[in-house]
Amino acid sequence: MKQAPLDQNPMEPAPPHLEVRDLRVHFDGIHALHGVSFQVPQGQIVTLIGANGAGKTSILRAISGLTPYTGSITFEGRDLRRVPPHRIVGLGIAHVPEGRGIFGNLTVRENLRLATWQRHDPEGIETDFERVLSTFPRLRERLRQPGGTLSGGEQQMLAVGRALMSRARLLLLDEPSMGMSPRLVQELFAIIQEINRTHTTILLVEQNANQALRIASHAYVLETGRITLAGTGQELLGDPRVKEAYLGTGATGKGANDAKLQ
Repeated sequence: MKQAPLDQNPMEPAPPHLEVRDLRVHFDGIHALHGVSFQVPQGQIVTLIGANGAGKTSILRAISGLTPYTGSITFEGRDLRRVPPHRIVGLGIAHVPEGRGIFGNLTVRENLRLATWQRHDPEGIETDFERVLSTFPRLRERLRQPGGTLSGGEQQMLAVGRALMSRARLLLLDEPSMGMSPRLVQELFAIIQEINRTHTTILLVEQNANQALRIASHAYVLETGRITLAGTGQELLGDPRVKEAYLGTGATGKGANDAKLQ
């Protein structure tokens, strides 16, 4: 593994499913992202790790068209710069935001059906509906229950299931394990891998760096809006700097919110 210069990517040479180049985001004069560049190969899991405020969520929001930016974002070769958010969903990108973003007053069934509003293939919708319920059996038991009455883990399952109902080819997951019990975290990451095996590409932002790196083919470390390390998930999992800053196994005992790679 090596330090990742902004103008060079450690990925194997292959047509990327998603490519981000020189991405810059500003909020009220504050620079959130400083020329971030990376690729997400088709059919793989790529994870972004870093402390709170490093810019991970800003990247996902820019990809989804929710945050203005400079630089370029291309999906399957198409420039997303002037594409509105609802059209980005229609192109095959689904974003599961931090905090889940479900409709609490709608039932589980209604939340799932709502994600199909741009689709015109009734048979495909029914197939995907059954697929989601097979992936998340608890949702089948709660189809008539309002989303807001589900447990935190069940709401996360609903949010991911709703994204799958859009038949996304690229799934953006922002902190999916937040607030979950250790048992549910294990279950969720197994499901993420199962979804990936159906040829869905996944870009994962996750506070649980240990779990994220274990399932990722490639990974990036962000610090204050810049990529500082890049490599395979296994390479970063074994890197002493990553262990100290994000995995809680370093000598200093620093946490992910206050540690910096040296």
